[in-house]
Amino acid sequence: MHIEFTQADESHIEALVQLVNSAYRGDSSKKGWTTEADLLAGQRIDSQQVAELIKKQNSVILISEDDDTGKLLGCVHLEQQGQKCYLGMLTVDPTLQKKGIGNMLLAESEAFAQFWDCTHLRMTVISVRSELIAWYEKKGFRKTSETQPFPYGDERFGIPKVPDLHFVAMEKPVR
Repeated sequence: MHIEFTQADESHIEALVQLVNSAYRGDSSKKGWTTEADLLAGQRIDSQQVAELIKKQNSVILISEDDDTGKLLGCVHLEQQGQKCYLGMLTVDPTLQKKGIGNMLLAESEAFAQFWDCTHLRMTVISVRSELIAWYEKKGFRKTSETQPFPYGDERFGIPKVPDLHFVAMEKPVR
């Protein structure tokens, strides 16, 4: 497999929605280790949200594709926020996780942040996702003291199955 990285455009919207939802929600997500299916039901993202991210100023969705087949393998959303680059929606096809694609997407994200002259990558992670937080810590991210509430009542982000969800902020210096 030869992997190519590029920026998503409107032609990728539906494939991105399918990929992200398959990696985080429902039975398909349980094939990988990034599932949120035990925490949240419903969707992770929809077409309108992806289109807004693609069109938004200082925002890009990087995608990884199999250059031979054109299959979408993974993605990550990046948004320049002053000196920090917000990283979100890091996704790898659940059947291809643990093959290094997530690491490659993180490296591409860091290069993009450098291009934007950002000093840090910044993200938020659901606080109870200890395995995911530990993975990001191995990649150089550290928890900050900042937390954010989960958007309860906004089903565009999922339907909570457990109480007291919130996000923790994590940051990593850009080299």
